[in-house]
Amino acid sequence: MFEVSSDPIDPMLSRSKLVNDAAGGFVSFEGWVRNHNEGQSVDALEYEIYDSLAKKEGAVIIQEAIEKYGIKEAYGIHRKGFLNIGDIAVWIGVSSAHRDAAFEACRYIIDEVKIRLPVWKKEHYSDGQAEWVNCQACSHAHAKRHGHDLPAATLADH
Repeated sequence: MFEVSSDPIDPMLSRSKLVNDAAGGFVSFEGWVRNHNEGQSVDALEYEIYDSLAKKEGAVIIQEAIEKYGIKEAYGIHRKGFLNIGDIAVWIGVSSAHRDAAFEACRYIIDEVKIRLPVWKKEHYSDGQAEWVNCQACSHAHAKRHGHDLPAATLADH
């Protein structure tokens, strides 16, 4: 299951959705809003999300992870709207019989979420400016890790 929320993410509530008596391990990832990016001082982030498509594609990504890594359960949630420094922007959790599968599946899910979901991020800087940003490096690192090919034009951009 994958959700989009305007409300703060509660890690313990999210974790409770993954309890499974057949699981021997649990791994989670929390993406926090930090106070800097690429030399800029950041005061806050703002996320816009195409909710229905994000939920649908997020569910596909989680199903892929279940099939690829043999995990028991997986759940993800992404915030939308205005977030302050320290807020959780994205939370991914995985329960599995074995830790290796849980770690790998969690990494796979967050990597896929970062490049496949219709999520737009605006950084609000300390100097009063705001800018929509894109992480091209995220796509390149993910492609390398998971053996995907990127178009030559995309590779040349970086």
